[in-house]
Amino acid sequence: MEFKDYYKILGVSEQATDKEIKSAYRKMARKYHPDISKEAHAEDRFKEVGEAYEVLKDDEKRAEYDHLKRYGEQPGGEFRPPPDWQSARQFNDSGNPQFSDFFETIFGRSGTAHRHYQGGHQQDFHMRGEDIHVALPLLLEELFSGDDKLIEYNIPVVDENGFINHQRKKLKLKIPAQLDPQKPMRLKGQGAPGIGGAPAGDLLIEVQLVPHPTYWLKGKDLYRTLRLMPWDAVLGGQQSITLLSGQKINITIPKQSRPHSKLRLKNKGIAGGDLLLELEIDLPQQHSKQAEDLYRRLAEDFAASNASTEASTHD
Repeated sequence: MEFKDYYKILGVSEQATDKEIKSAYRKMARKYHPDISKEAHAEDRFKEVGEAYEVLKDDEKRAEYDHLKRYGEQPGGEFRPPPDWQSARQFNDSGNPQFSDFFETIFGRSGTAHRHYQGGHQQDFHMRGEDIHVALPLLLEELFSGDDKLIEYNIPVVDENGFINHQRKKLKLKIPAQLDPQKPMRLKGQGAPGIGGAPAGDLLIEVQLVPHPTYWLKGKDLYRTLRLMPWDAVLGGQQSITLLSGQKINITIPKQSRPHSKLRLKNKGIAGGDLLLELEIDLPQQHSKQAEDLYRRLAEDFAASNASTEASTHD
């Protein structure tokens, strides 16, 4: 009897994790699926892959198999289990053997196997459909709007001849208000169809923000520059700004505001974040003679005030 190296069949190492084993099985099962594969001996390879996965996915059967694997192959590639070998995982015989003699010698008859073939095709093979990832460009304003967006993407579909074709799918998506663009949106069952009646995969939508001329995003906090005239920064007062949501609000500018200082507006950012206004001081592009006179008076007053302060300090 030929010894079967289940690890080699799945193309994984003996130290492979459960996740790696499952991933390798899904890849190879799709490659050799009798309904879609054009590979030579696809059905035999598919059965072999299924048998390897049947053993390696189960911790107890895998431990038993590893024990026998250390026992080793016999000369000439023949294998015989130890004389006193008896698996702790016996199967009942249903008269429909599908696994190899090697498998049945180790684990008993495989009548309760999960996959049966009839007419050369697998009848009870089930595989969940693949997840599909799409990018969705959004304006910052759209994170607040809760509007609908039409998205289009391709899904792989197996036709009646076993060929894989890509089908264009359209989906109307409602943008959740206060959507966090750092977290992909997952739409259950909107991915690739499953095989054998298994569930479809999911659609994962990754938001790509379009650069905005006024606002920018850091984490969940929104930022924008707020430009002030010198007198607004000195005297303080009220300023009106329009938020991304379209709402107009009045904010209070503190007296003696300095350039590059920030005002924080709680919960005005994205998904519970804040809005930070970075203050910048602007100068008028043109000045009248009267304005220049006022600047001179201001400079003289400032100089006199500084001189008075220094004199009192020396006294």
